[in-house]
Amino acid sequence: MKVLGFGDNIIDRFNDRRVVYPGGNCVNFAVFARKLGLDADYLGVFGNDDYADLLRGAIALEGVGTPHCVIREGPSGISNLTVVDGERVFGGWNGGGVTVSEPLTLDPALLAYAAEFALTHSSVYSRSEHDLPALHGLGRLVSYDFSSEDDFRTHGYLSRVCPSIDLALFSCSHLSVTETTALLEKAVRLGARMALGTRGTAGSILWDGRNLLAGSCEPVDEEAIVDTMGCGDAYLAAFVAAMLWAGWTREELPSAAQRAECLTSAASFAARQTLVDGAFGHGQPVGDGATTRM
Repeated sequence: MKVLGFGDNIIDRFNDRRVVYPGGNCVNFAVFARKLGLDADYLGVFGNDDYADLLRGAIALEGVGTPHCVIREGPSGISNLTVVDGERVFGGWNGGGVTVSEPLTLDPALLAYAAEFALTHSSVYSRSEHDLPALHGLGRLVSYDFSSEDDFRTHGYLSRVCPSIDLALFSCSHLSVTETTALLEKAVRLGARMALGTRGTAGSILWDGRNLLAGSCEPVDEEAIVDTMGCGDAYLAAFVAAMLWAGWTREELPSAAQRAECLTSAASFAARQTLVDGAFGHGQPVGDGATTRM
């Protein structure tokens, strides 16, 4: 069973801790999938600074393959954060670096590579929208993270992306149950096979066009929480892994009972993620800045 994270990588800089960690939605997905027992690769663009060395080294140590990644001249993406009462608080970013400004385009060779995987995952921060129809055309599963920003929930954006994906993920902790359900229903109506909304401690909601399933949140000792970085990505990876093990393909959807079990597995893995520094560790002290090299 093989999955591919296609798109963004970033450095998460915790200014309160003065520590940087490797991350990015698609990198996190691949790393978590590997921890869950799947074979996983990452495909994307790295910068040529010291932070890129940290990213590539950490990904390799986690057993995730990067055989077709590209290194381009320019900076890595950097996201600035602090932790307040266990919750991550974003303080801006540098635009994502070359990963976002010069993303990969899937040529025939890379599409043949992607066809080797049961599922490819991407995100709004990957600038991969133009590649989704070709990925979908491979007959393999495609998942996509829409994050929490309103810019990626407009009718135009959803209409562009949803027809080419099998699973849409939305962060909905700031929305009511009614608002979350309406968003999921819209995504499926516009073409997504399923839509999943994560709601933090309020659990999750999954909609497939006929069945609405609610998933609970697994309690965690608040005093043990390190931070919530990567919890949404961990939830998604665990849900995908459980669904694939349950026989999920483009042609076959696991039963409602099996999907409910997959939501429970995802909640358990996401709860354990709150005990981890950064997305998946490998932190390094913040220096004066990363050096860009040719």
